[in-house]
Amino acid sequence: MEDNTEIENLFSYTIKGQIREVLEVYEKNHLALEAKITRLEDTVLHIAVYVGQTNFVATLLDNISEEVCFAILKLQNSKGNTPLHLAAELGNVEICYNLAKRDPTLISWRNFQGETPLFLAAIHGKKDAFFCLYRHQESQDDYSLCSKNNGDTILHCTISSEYFGLALKILDLYPNLADSVNQDGLSPLHILAMKPNCFKSSTRMESLDRFVYNCLIVDDVSEEAVELHKNQKDKQKTKYPMNYSTCVSFVSLFMRAAKAITFGKHTSKAEAADEENLSRKSYLGYEKEMAKKETKYNRFPPNCETIIRILIVTTKALLLICGVGSSWIDKIQRRKARHMQAKKVMNELIQRATLYKYSGRTPHGKGKTIIGMQNGTHLERRTDSPILIAAKMGITEMVEKILDIFPVAIQDVDSENKNVVLLAIENRQPHVYNMLNKSDIAKESAFRQVDSQGNSALHLAATYKSHKPWRVPGAAMQMQWEYKWYKLVKNSMPPNFYERYNNKGQTAKQVFVSTHGQLVKEGGKWLTKTAESCSVVAALVATVAFTTSTAIPGGPDQNTGVPLLRGRPAFNLFAVAALIALCSSVTSLVLFLSVLTSRFQEKDFAVDLPRKLLLGLTTLFTSIASVLISFCAGHYFIIEDELKYAVFPIYAATCLPVSFFALVQLPLYFDLALAMFRKVPQRSYKALPHYLPGHLH
Repeated sequence: MEDNTEIENLFSYTIKGQIREVLEVYEKNHLALEAKITRLEDTVLHIAVYVGQTNFVATLLDNISEEVCFAILKLQNSKGNTPLHLAAELGNVEICYNLAKRDPTLISWRNFQGETPLFLAAIHGKKDAFFCLYRHQESQDDYSLCSKNNGDTILHCTISSEYFGLALKILDLYPNLADSVNQDGLSPLHILAMKPNCFKSSTRMESLDRFVYNCLIVDDVSEEAVELHKNQKDKQKTKYPMNYSTCVSFVSLFMRAAKAITFGKHTSKAEAADEENLSRKSYLGYEKEMAKKETKYNRFPPNCETIIRILIVTTKALLLICGVGSSWIDKIQRRKARHMQAKKVMNELIQRATLYKYSGRTPHGKGKTIIGMQNGTHLERRTDSPILIAAKMGITEMVEKILDIFPVAIQDVDSENKNVVLLAIENRQPHVYNMLNKSDIAKESAFRQVDSQGNSALHLAATYKSHKPWRVPGAAMQMQWEYKWYKLVKNSMPPNFYERYNNKGQTAKQVFVSTHGQLVKEGGKWLTKTAESCSVVAALVATVAFTTSTAIPGGPDQNTGVPLLRGRPAFNLFAVAALIALCSSVTSLVLFLSVLTSRFQEKDFAVDLPRKLLLGLTTLFTSIASVLISFCAGHYFIIEDELKYAVFPIYAATCLPVSFFALVQLPLYFDLALAMFRKVPQRSYKALPHYLPGHLH
């Protein structure tokens, strides 16, 4: 195959699926199918698999000699991938079936990364291809096909890629993989502990999202069923314009509501037959039928399920009418389904784990793995146990479940002698902390633990690091939450820990002052600038309010001095608004001046300064609104009767700048208000601690 023209022709024929022309070239030269015709050293069969030429592959293999067939099936490209590797990676089930049926030994072939076709199908989430290869492998108990050179198994990779439905099936097929450890000392539970966004406790949601999340009921169906239905919908071409999607969604919801009222949760015969046909077409060899739907409705009486479904559909319809759209709800529903599946995988892994069971060797929970020699001594990699990683990441569900199954896990420590309590406090994880604070196991000893530097839980609560852990803007409010976090931890500690010294001879209070010094300066600058800006506005409003309050619309009676317009509704509104504007503007000015003259001590950021700023903003908004109202009420008397109703839109337009200013400041206002009433800080999961798999000792 030294002729470049012949190679180019083979490439072109294969891409276009011209099997007759390829077979003609093969008849002239039986080595043509073994030629490397791309830079990646792909053969004709490789390229056909790449482009998904299913019929091309089957026809080609049926029309060549058996000897050539076996030869080209085992050819590897520059990455060591055989055609079966590529078919498994792409999830082409028919090609996988065709190739594995002809030579089952191909399933055990490894590429240059040590990956088998079975491994590639799993890590790319190609469920049908995975089960097809699983069924055709020579030994279904061969665990060697499930791992690569670095020790990562298909369970590690499916969890890392968040294919939780497939991970559950793998646990059923290969139960011993639950305790597998890669060269970094990480088990599948370690990998799951590094996925905080897959759990509800570590997922940030706004109030409305959280409300919808709690209201949604997700059917506990098998992932295969969901995927098959999804694929079937994707294949159906839409018969309506894209801008009609909202109308179509509304009609769909209406039909679902009618179905819920008429049939409840029972599926129609057509749907049942559809599911049966789909399951027959799939290559899930070990499954005879799709998993039955196990819903959460069993906690309610049977007649309540229909009502709940109707309420859900009605809520979606109302949101569609309001312009929110069903995609937002579907996104939250997918998130909840992912959380449920991740929790199932977690429960299975913990139930099957032998982390804390004596087996005559170092437990995986301690994470010690010999990785080499240097100067005659062992190099040892130490990996934190899953409960320690979960505490860092804020996965309350995992910490609680591990302690429930293995109470001895409370004794786990990392390389710095920090246990689960110390790590949760150090990484500002309020949910984990509250759960441990209520646990009798943790209360007895874990809260009294000190690390290798002599730091207690209070020392770590007092230590401020570079990242911003709290869900609030600005250094001042970060400082407020830091002080509240310190006080919260302090109240849970024994009194004798208040004055405890670490190895540097520092108490927790001294650590707090020294590590928060820069944050205090930044917070003080922010408060000063904010107070200065707002005090200028308050002074201007106070000046206008004073001038307005002394002016009398229409003037006084020359004999009695009584206002001529007294008793009219507009005049009363003017008088009250002017008084409120003057009082509130002066109050806000005094509050902002008190912020400017503050000493900016650490404890001042907890309540005193935020309260003054909150009250100052409240009175400032009130004074501005009152000034505008008093102006409009006074101006109303000088407008002719014919124009009085025409000026109302102008009055409304006059209030727009103030309304815009108030809307811009609302997020800060709400953050200040919530901080005043919330005792436990709320963690921001945008700044999760970075976890390294291990480090050398």
